[in-house]
Amino acid sequence: MSLRFQALVCLGLACLPGLHGAARAAGEPRMTRGVAAVSSESGSSSRETRQRAAASLPLERMGVDERRIAEQAVANTTLCRRLPTATMTCDAALLDFILSKPQTLVDVWRVLGISRLELDPSGPGRWRLSDGYGTVGAVRLLHRERTATGGLFVFHGRGAYDGPLSPKQLSGSCLVVVRYDSAPATTAGRPRQHVTIDAFLDVDGMGLEIVTRTLQPLIVRSAAANLHEISLFVTQFAAAAERHPAAVAGIADRMARTSPEDRATLVALASGRRSSPGMTHASITDDVQMDLAARWMTVDQLDIHERR
Repeated sequence: MSLRFQALVCLGLACLPGLHGAARAAGEPRMTRGVAAVSSESGSSSRETRQRAAASLPLERMGVDERRIAEQAVANTTLCRRLPTATMTCDAALLDFILSKPQTLVDVWRVLGISRLELDPSGPGRWRLSDGYGTVGAVRLLHRERTATGGLFVFHGRGAYDGPLSPKQLSGSCLVVVRYDSAPATTAGRPRQHVTIDAFLDVDGMGLEIVTRTLQPLIVRSAAANLHEISLFVTQFAAAAERHPAAVAGIADRMARTSPEDRATLVALASGRRSSPGMTHASITDDVQMDLAARWMTVDQLDIHERR
């Protein structure tokens, strides 16, 4: 996801943590073969989409304070965007855990050296966010539900950018509604999940005309690409954990910002098996870590790329 786009929309879609490392132009690592990514639909920002997205919010099932925040976000929306549906090849429990505790996925990226993003818990269902390039903010989980076939998460974030890409501080907020439902399994029998996202974006001090003419093309491309990269990484991570659980557990051992309990849960859900007392991490190989990180630039490479 472009840092320039991120600076323009401030917190924007960072409520769903993005993979802040550009994908390499080279071929994908072997673990990504067979990945189902973003569907062919392009997403929508139409008036009808906004009306449907607003009508589908579970306001009547939200707490009083949370409902007020959501209603205010919808009322003040500068731009509403429904992203293209994405598909992740993973168990529903893993996806639900990552959405509940997104800091765990961000910590994996930190260990792999492909992101400077920091997402630290500041309370139950609350996080502090910093991208390392001038964007800071706070994210809150307003509401979550589980259904027979999937789940729903409503996030709200507010943040600001203050850095060399803008002559003055930019600020904004975003309401992000994430839904997931089970999809047909792969031919190999692996579970898959469809993910849809509605985002209500408000950029302080920018009118609708400026946003639609200047920001919307960037939002359409970058937000969809961001979701695609997340989908690919989660799929790749689950595949690696299933094939090499001890190796992925070794990577998890280096997730210093994640509690031991959450590390164990992440690996167990990703691998589809419970940790065994006899399982050692001595078998960890550099190949697994290299495969997981191979598609994305390192943070140092990304720094050079963004300065061009």
